Amino acid sequence: MSDFNQYDENIALYNSSLKVKSPPIYCWDFNFNFLEDVRNFYLDLNKLDAIASQNKWSANDWDLKSKLKEEVIIVTDSKLKIVFASHNIVAMNGYSSNEVLGKSPRMFQGKETNAIVSKEIRNAIIELKPFEKTIINYKKNGDTYQCLIKGFPVFNNKGHLSHYIAFEKAA
Repeated sequence: MSDFNQYDENIALYNSSLKVKSPPIYCWDFNFNFLEDVRNFYLDLNKLDAIASQNKWSANDWDLKSKLKEEVIIVTDSKLKIVFASHNIVAMNGYSSNEVLGKSPRMFQGKETNAIVSKEIRNAIIELKPFEKTIINYKKNGDTYQCLIKGFPVFNNKGHLSHYIAFEKAA
């Protein structure tokens, strides 16, 4: 036990002789990851706000801040091409947001995806109705996962279809 006390005393003596009193926290991996997550959160929020204001989305009741923390947000145009995917998509399925832009959300489906559920989603999209479904999707590495999708059509101030927005999380 005296060895630990001697060690602590020497560390305290060394630290008291330093001119800089704070540790170089930016080099710690956990702090870097945290700062990166915070930066990506605000980048995603700003992009979503820009899409909404540019396309004059009518008022909605989505709490995008809390949704971004808990779920992946995917926005498609009216032709179902992905125009936005939040950065946390990487944690869910391995794809970066840049890899999915311009593609259809069908890219996440495969042979184990339930065709009936897929058709129900397609019908809701055609009828411009919100939906909530759990479906088997595929990760970038080919593994499957169950994905809970809450999808909504988004209309502009004139009432015309502008986009679709989906809030997704692994079920």
